[in-house]
Amino acid sequence: MRVIVVGAGVVGTMHAWHAVERGHEVVQIERESEARGASLRNFGQIWVSGRAGGEELDTALRARELWEEIGARVPGLGFRANGSLTLVRNERERAVAEAALARPDAAARGYKLLDPAEARGLNPALRGEFTGALWCERDAAVEPRTAQLHLREELMRSPRYTFLPGREVRDVVGPGSVRDDHGDVHTGDAVVLCTGAWLGGLVRELAPELPVRRVRLQMMQTAPLGEPLTTSVADADSFRYYPAYRSPALDDLNAGQAQEPTAAAHRMQLLMVQRADGGLTIGDTHEYEHPFAFDTLEDPYDHLTEVVEGFLGRPLPKIRRRWAGVYAQCVDTARVVHREQVRDGVWLVTGPGGRGMTCSPAIAEKTADELGW
Repeated sequence: MRVIVVGAGVVGTMHAWHAVERGHEVVQIERESEARGASLRNFGQIWVSGRAGGEELDTALRARELWEEIGARVPGLGFRANGSLTLVRNERERAVAEAALARPDAAARGYKLLDPAEARGLNPALRGEFTGALWCERDAAVEPRTAQLHLREELMRSPRYTFLPGREVRDVVGPGSVRDDHGDVHTGDAVVLCTGAWLGGLVRELAPELPVRRVRLQMMQTAPLGEPLTTSVADADSFRYYPAYRSPALDDLNAGQAQEPTAAAHRMQLLMVQRADGGLTIGDTHEYEHPFAFDTLEDPYDHLTEVVEGFLGRPLPKIRRRWAGVYAQCVDTARVVHREQVRDGVWLVTGPGGRGMTCSPAIAEKTADELGW
């Protein structure tokens, strides 16, 4: 079988990976010299803890297994099973963590409620103020800025894999056939469009009623911390954002504890992961209304800095980078991804939202299974 994959972000690259692993010939086409979208502009978290029970959690857990397997073969991914701590500061926030611990799938996630001393035993860098932490053992991390590059380096070892950068696919010209902006036609047994947040042009022509929206975020990265941050870290605002934490206790938190005004205005949560160079990736905001701003705002960064410094009990290192990113999310956020046959031999896979980095290996595996690769 010959598979044409359009898009070299993490979802597209994982589709190429599974196709090559199953013995097929793959041509991967990318309109940039390399992917520059949401696949690089994220935390690199393999985030199991907050996923909705059922299909979403099952997908995340399967993806976590695949990330570990692939990471053992491709050390450059920087895979590490670091787990996460969601820090709580009062009884209302603690009650949400306790409710999560009572879920029937809590053991599958590796949940445990820790006191401050136990949390610091796992992550000694947390010298600031908090009253407890929800530990999720199954969470992990990779290096988002370089993961696709290392995956592609490994793919290039196969004579069945070809990478064509700097080419934008413009037309579907027949079953399993597309034409790029160089005028070249690429024909296979299947074409999989993994175009991320690029929802215009050809994607709109093929799927004009696509139930997917775009979401914008802001993030930042610091200079090296100077010590290990041994786990990923979240704050209780993440309880308001992730579906696993929905409960009467969360309703009480929302009713009785207003979110800090800047966090509320920008639909914020704290997520934080240490990079291989020692710096901290910190975020994030969520913007849904179009048109998106073209600049980044300082108030969210000030809020994040205050929250992080409160947990670390020390000043943050210098901020080295700030950025905005845009990802595609299914309008029905309960859906893990939108997968649709848009022409004979042509499928569109898009809209994983903030799950893209986490779930991409399992999303691609399911595509391969459904298409009979």
